Amino acid sequence: MQNRGEIIKQAVNKSGMSITHLSKSIGKSRKWVYDMFENESVSLDVILQVGEIIHHNFTTEIDDLYSLQKGTIATSLDNENNSNSVEYWKNKYLILLEEYNTFLKENNNLAAQQI
Repeated sequence: MQNRGEIIKQAVNKSGMSITHLSKSIGKSRKWVYDMFENESVSLDVILQVGEIIHHNFTTEIDDLYSLQKGTIATSLDNENNSNSVEYWKNKYLILLEEYNTFLKENNNLAAQQI
């Protein structure tokens, strides 16, 4: 299996975009971006989003995107949505953790304004 995170990391480094700028563009933390680089099975949605931000087409490097572009439904797409998969739950946890951290920051800002 391809290491999607490593492919994304190489493309980001080649683009010259800073991790800080990428994380702000995605709306995630820098830690989330570094965790994404370590994730072997980054979701296709995230890959497409990063590709749009850094102006990079991943279809030649990531087989599932090439298959998807050709109109073929790749079997690994079914695996990504499999709720029994460890990667599915790991990705779900990371998304919820980011949303929770954003919620805490917003509430801290509101509490500071009320003081």
